[in-house]
Amino acid sequence: MRVVITGAAGFIGSRLSEVLVDQAERLDYDDIVLFDALTYSGRLENLEAVRRDSRVTFVKGSITDELVVDEVLSGAHAVLHLAAESHVDRSITGARLFYETNVMGTQQLLESARRAGVERFVHVSTDEVYGSIDEGAWREDHILEPNSPYSSSKAGSDLAALAYQRTYGLNVMVTRCSNNYGPRQFPEKLIPLFVTNLFDGVKVPLYGDGLNVRDWLFVDDHCGGILRVLEGGRAGEIYNIGGGTELTNVAITHLLLELCGADESMIEPVADRLGHDRRYSVDWTKIRDELGYQPEVNFEEGLARTVKWYRENEPWWRPLKGRPS
Repeated sequence: MRVVITGAAGFIGSRLSEVLVDQAERLDYDDIVLFDALTYSGRLENLEAVRRDSRVTFVKGSITDELVVDEVLSGAHAVLHLAAESHVDRSITGARLFYETNVMGTQQLLESARRAGVERFVHVSTDEVYGSIDEGAWREDHILEPNSPYSSSKAGSDLAALAYQRTYGLNVMVTRCSNNYGPRQFPEKLIPLFVTNLFDGVKVPLYGDGLNVRDWLFVDDHCGGILRVLEGGRAGEIYNIGGGTELTNVAITHLLLELCGADESMIEPVADRLGHDRRYSVDWTKIRDELGYQPEVNFEEGLARTVKWYRENEPWWRPLKGRPS
């Protein structure tokens, strides 16, 4: 059977590609198509290992291109849709691309999947669509209250995915994950940005008072959750995927300072991000109880592994520092 991963050359997509290849025989996938536009954060070298597998084909193209998407999805049994513009700061300075890619690109994939008779479509989204929560945790039935162009574009794509299930009967499932971290994350996100700055003796920019709270999820655990939904998720359902570790940005910063052998003098407070959500927290009881999901990587272990990877792989990240938007 054919499975298609969109956004396969990005941070999460490339790791999911590796995990899927490892489990392809068990899942009965002998035709694995990795689809990516190779924009600034999608890098072909991220797929170097999996592209050696005879079952794997890489296709360069945009999810907004009807002809290419129709061809890629022809004969596909399943789609794992991760392709997206995903950085909040970039969405604030250039919102249009986010709506074009995240909303219209998702709609094109859904339409092509409907025409191709795709049997399972997993739409990978984010906890940011819920907005900000002062206490407690969001369940999947919480209303959507996105506060940035990025999160609102992802909310729009979620609604499109669910509409295609309800209107056309396309077997769509939506996942909403908390903050991912791990190797190969583009160095514009907090952890890789701070780590690579500290390696270079450059101060780390901490937004506002640093008390914004995020739940942290190691990328391998996220990929495990996605595959559980692919295998056993129910049509039209939403599944939160959490990591179980909530920390303030300032707490994360101090952990990174320690791991990189730096002190508080390397923190540079900067003006807060526009519309900066204060706290995210997802209730992932549903995926645990229905599909047996449980994060396996302890946060301290995952963070140490991540820092170690960046320390040992400077040739990967060095050309990306200072790359223009």
